Amino acid sequence: MSNGINTQTDDSGEIQIGPTSLGMVRLFFRTGAFELPMDFSPEEAEEIAAELTEAAELARQSGSKAKTRQPSSSLKKSARKK
Repeated sequence: MSNGINTQTDDSGEIQIGPTSLGMVRLFFRTGAFELPMDFSPEEAEEIAAELTEAAELARQSGSKAKTRQPSSSLKKSARKK
């Protein structure tokens, strides 16, 4: 079974974001099943930040159209900045 970007899940996880001692930006994903560190150059991290900002704006626009709809299941995601 594969989850796509529009597939809701009850899985929970944690994201930690911070600089490494080698000058990279690390995104560290942790769930009950796995841990996944991903390192990016500062430039790549800025590109990712821009994509997140754009996606947030699109989600706001989409969300305002769907205010009357109820989600089929709740998302249990937590994010923490370190």
